[in-house]
Amino acid sequence: MYLSLETFLIIAIIMAGFVGLATAKNIIRSIICLNITQTGIILLFLSLVFEPGMLPPVMPAPLAAMVDPTPEALVITTIIIGAAITSLALMMSIKLFHHYGTLDWAELSKREG
Repeated sequence: MYLSLETFLIIAIIMAGFVGLATAKNIIRSIICLNITQTGIILLFLSLVFEPGMLPPVMPAPLAAMVDPTPEALVITTIIIGAAITSLALMMSIKLFHHYGTLDWAELSKREG
């Protein structure tokens, strides 16, 4: 299977998100790295289903020249769910900061309640 330069760059974005997630000491940085990973996965999915010369399924065109709308619908759903998870995680980090006074993972793991 042939992998293009775009695919390698997208995989680098995903790996950067995973490395950032593994090494983040702050909850906000972890949330940002999770979003970077999600964006890379969405880009990878879209690059794998991309076919040059195909038309969007919103215009009247021959069926042979139209793109399958299922991947686009899945990506839109993924983006909406990712935005909801990000807003929930940010809200929970605000609550943690108000309760404990820190957003550091090490500090939070030392505390019992």
